[in-house]
Amino acid sequence: MTEISYDFPQEAPRTNRLRRILRDYGHELLVALAILVLLLVVGAINPRFVSARNMTSVFSGNAYIAVAAIGMTMVIVTRQIDLSVGALIGVLATISGTIAVSGAPIWVAWAAPVVCGALINAVTGVLVAYAGIPSIVVSLGMMAILQGGLISVTGGAWISDLPPEFLLAKMTVLGFPMPLVWALVLTIAAAAWMKLAPFGRSLYLVGGNAEAARAVGIPVRRRIVQVFMIHGAFAGLATLLFATQLQVIQSTTPPNLELLIITASVIGGVSILGGTGTVIGSSLAAVLFAAIGSALIFVNVSAYWLRAFIGVLILLTVLADVIRRHREVAKGA
Repeated sequence: MTEISYDFPQEAPRTNRLRRILRDYGHELLVALAILVLLLVVGAINPRFVSARNMTSVFSGNAYIAVAAIGMTMVIVTRQIDLSVGALIGVLATISGTIAVSGAPIWVAWAAPVVCGALINAVTGVLVAYAGIPSIVVSLGMMAILQGGLISVTGGAWISDLPPEFLLAKMTVLGFPMPLVWALVLTIAAAAWMKLAPFGRSLYLVGGNAEAARAVGIPVRRRIVQVFMIHGAFAGLATLLFATQLQVIQSTTPPNLELLIITASVIGGVSILGGTGTVIGSSLAAVLFAAIGSALIFVNVSAYWLRAFIGVLILLTVLADVIRRHREVAKGA
């Protein structure tokens, strides 16, 4: 009798695939796991925390941070930084609200912050790329200009009587809140673009090794200007979600908003030294911050601890990134 042998699939390809996933998205999976653990633990302590109403309110109300973090992630990947994004969103919200109450078509009020954000950040990009001024200095100066200019022009007055059709954040798509839909769609689209499109992939090379990027023909200076403009456009999209949450818009810059946006990118796995990171991680980190802020309330802990917690996370994440890079250099040697 002939013995029949069976060739069972080897485990090596599956193992290699798992290692590749952990290598490429290990940080993102860690953040997602932290969100899951937080929901389970705090939900066990206070079931109201995981109620559909609270989850929808928390995540929908903070979706604009995730959207703004998409553009910030691209900037940091290219080894730059933008400290003016909070002030920019405040200015763009005022511009959008002013147009909305002026009687202009609503689409103009929606398009204005996206276009203005890109144009304002183009100035930042030009100063960084062509004048050679460090982005931290340029963005600090731009933050002061935007904050001072906004208060000087508006006097901090509130914009009220916004038309109902302007309130984008209160709309739904197939029963889902518009902010959640926007954050999800924009995150997926940006992640695919940065991974698959030549332009998106070039950002990693610009941030990881600018000289190598020039050697292969990537226009590094132009790319920096472009990424700042894209970041400004995402800040404009985030503005639409931020400014349309309520019936009024306060003509001031949101306090510490830039810290939340930058932190979402860094905690999400974007190296502050450039060259690595994904928008998926930054969006998940924004979700984590929103969940932590709500959890503190449900367990009767002061919300001010959130700032301390974020500060600790920043230091630990940057320290881990530095250690990882030193290990990579040691292996290369």
